[in-house]
Amino acid sequence: MFPRSISNRLLTIAITTSLSTGLVGCAVNPVTGKKELSLMSQGQEVALGEQQYPKAQQTQGGEYLIDPALQSYVRNVGQKLARVSDQPNLPYEFVVLNNSTPNAWALPGGKIAINRGLLVLLEDEAELAAVLGHEIVHAAARHSAAAMSQQQILGAGIAILGATTQNTGYGDLISLGSQFGGSAYIAKYGRDNELESDEYGMKYMAAAGYDPQGAVRLQKKFVELSKGRQSGGLEALFASHPPSQSRVDANIQHAKKFPAGTVNRSQYQRAIAQLKRDADAYKSYDDALTAAKNKQYDQALSLARRAQKQQPKEAAFYALEGDLLAKKKQYQPALRSYETAVQKNPTLFSNWLMRGMLNAELKNYTAAERDLQRSTRYLETPHAHYYLGQVYEQQGNTKNALSHYQTAAKGGGDIGTKAQARVQALSGQG
Repeated sequence: MFPRSISNRLLTIAITTSLSTGLVGCAVNPVTGKKELSLMSQGQEVALGEQQYPKAQQTQGGEYLIDPALQSYVRNVGQKLARVSDQPNLPYEFVVLNNSTPNAWALPGGKIAINRGLLVLLEDEAELAAVLGHEIVHAAARHSAAAMSQQQILGAGIAILGATTQNTGYGDLISLGSQFGGSAYIAKYGRDNELESDEYGMKYMAAAGYDPQGAVRLQKKFVELSKGRQSGGLEALFASHPPSQSRVDANIQHAKKFPAGTVNRSQYQRAIAQLKRDADAYKSYDDALTAAKNKQYDQALSLARRAQKQQPKEAAFYALEGDLLAKKKQYQPALRSYETAVQKNPTLFSNWLMRGMLNAELKNYTAAERDLQRSTRYLETPHAHYYLGQVYEQQGNTKNALSHYQTAAKGGGDIGTKAQARVQALSGQG
């Protein structure tokens, strides 16, 4: 955004001005004990995390369901670290997301996620503890609140990382991921916050009995992956947690302060065994997504069906098949694919949304209304409201149709434009 020196000068001026008008408060960083800028109370921060956590999960693949034992394993490691943190009473939650992108993030109030795509890059439980400990520090030190406060004072809005949803449709739906808004409040942290999270995360690791060398190995691995653009989808992780040799060096020095601890390599490898067995299936799926983005739909369909054979329990593979069949205007087969996707994962908004849209296309209006309404329970989207508008308009319920079109129009983009056109048409009828 701004060079650091300019940003700091602007921030100093903004804070000085705001202090004179009583707009800014200071809070003590619970981890470092230092006074820092904060425009929200911790209660507000916790409430924000609670509100955004399910939305952020929905936009990034939803919960990984194939191996519930892995969810429990990651949750247990996270809670073990949270208990020895500087804020053990935050309502911490940990979830593994069904997303191939290697990434992890923390929302305000201790709401933490790690993608399955990152888990397969780690070697042992100490490295997992390094990732989770780092994210716990972001939450415990209230880094999100500080980042948002600085952004608001600079008048630049909240710095966020765009959520990546890799399994929600093509054509009209190709840009859905950028429209959901569930990624808001995943802050982009500064260098100081990152170093602080590394340092105190290692402290939590040691307190929980883990070998802090896991954090050293983790940063070394990220530095190597970042060299020569070998990132392979790591852009999101590196954007929020930029690796550097200086971070490795700092971690080496911090590690010297702590005794060696548990690594638990064999236990970790057992925990991710299902993910490793399914590696070929997810590779087929990711290749199918790439082919679809390049408009190679037949190839994408073949790859999606290969993924289904490799792991029949994964709903995302059937959802992708449904997307591709819908793109080819084979709506009845696409509906069958989405019926399977809903059966295998009824907790993801996009499965209900696409099935509802297909039912609307096939004039199954009662079923479409049910599915579209169900999708909004998990995540409000302009598309759901637009197609609910279509359903109610076809049923002659102009009042409800207009209400949903008006909501969809606020979402912007192509669907917002279509919705606005229907608002004008129906308003003109009145």
